[in-house]
Amino acid sequence: MPPTTSIKPALQGAWPNSELPRERLFRHGAQELAAAELVALCLGSGVAGEDAVSLARRLLVEFGGLHGLLAARESRLLNTRGLGEARVSQLKAIQEIAARHDEAALIEPHALADASAVTRYIRRRIGHKEREVFGCLFLDTRHRPICWEVLFQGSLNRAHVHTREVLRRGLELNAAALIIGHNHPSGVAEPSHADLSLTRELKDLLERVDIVVLDHIIVAAGSAVSLASRGLLGA
Repeated sequence: MPPTTSIKPALQGAWPNSELPRERLFRHGAQELAAAELVALCLGSGVAGEDAVSLARRLLVEFGGLHGLLAARESRLLNTRGLGEARVSQLKAIQEIAARHDEAALIEPHALADASAVTRYIRRRIGHKEREVFGCLFLDTRHRPICWEVLFQGSLNRAHVHTREVLRRGLELNAAALIIGHNHPSGVAEPSHADLSLTRELKDLLERVDIVVLDHIIVAAGSAVSLASRGLLGA
């Protein structure tokens, strides 16, 4: 009988077994793996001419890092070489798991006192949106999250926000407080005069029905600004 030939999976490539991402994970822990190795483990295998780690590295460069890859639209991912429906669904599932993990952390006592925790959650939800999106994190009397809702979607640089709709939704949910969040697709999270004016208008309107605006967080792909942290909430 002719000798059989062993074909290594694309994840392995020519690496020794001890250097494969899966073996390194179990030996050193997931925290020791590079982003490309983690993505490679999620992809499971490479494509013709690229092992899984090489494919992962290319994707991270093409999408501007891990956050950009996970937050990218399904249509763009599906048009990327090496990604099909199965892999795109895996990446989107990972993104949603991470968002729900961040959301669960907001329930912890005093979690909302840490602006970075809320900022991280809102960035994960809308930071990479290609059009401006306005949403609210509605909170109960103990400042625990009721829900996050996107209320308005707009153009590349403007979402038309109707303050009375925010008020109506807050009353429907019996919210005692809320945190406003919107994105700047331009990539620059600095607040505009319109952002400050809208914040003041919403704050004044909602205070009349005892709903407190705790913060307005503006997010972009690589940055974020908390108006409360800057002392601009009533500016």
